[in-house]
Amino acid sequence: MDLSAWLLGTQTDLRTRLMFSVVGRVPPERWHDQAGDSGSSLTWLLLHLARHHDLALSTAIRDKAPRFFEHQATLGLAGAAPSTGLEEHEDRDVSAAIGHEALVAYLDDTFAATERWLQRLSAMALDSVPDTAHRLERRALLDPQELDWLFSMWSAKPVHWLVQWPMFGHVQSHFGEAVAVRNRLGFSPF
Repeated sequence: MDLSAWLLGTQTDLRTRLMFSVVGRVPPERWHDQAGDSGSSLTWLLLHLARHHDLALSTAIRDKAPRFFEHQATLGLAGAAPSTGLEEHEDRDVSAAIGHEALVAYLDDTFAATERWLQRLSAMALDSVPDTAHRLERRALLDPQELDWLFSMWSAKPVHWLVQWPMFGHVQSHFGEAVAVRNRLGFSPF
């Protein structure tokens, strides 16, 4: 099997399942609801997984500013800290500011950029080790002291790890969490 085709297929599958099973199934007016007394809303989960995915591809791998910066104002987060959305615990004030259409646009843009990159990917690039710490600080304007956990986790990792964990594994984890929230909100198709 061709590795590039497999990676692209995995990415396309994740995107399709997320958009069909969560985004297309839960009414937008329920995206800010928490399922129970704790946990995250769909708005937060989708922002969070998109932020990590975007940061891995745009900044750690490609050495560019995160796409989040282009979407920040339309998301209702103009002036928010560069680290907004990266933490696991939901910031309810941030979530409340985010509109459904703007969040879907950010998700679509992030996933589409990944698919374009994967279509051009050379397997040799997967073994390269980017200067992730430098890129996170310079391009994404992230503070290494504030986000020491992220800098230590992502530094000195090859591109294939950045694809495997932040882009695929992390998205898959939070997709499962979003499905659980969808179900607890009463929108399970089963």
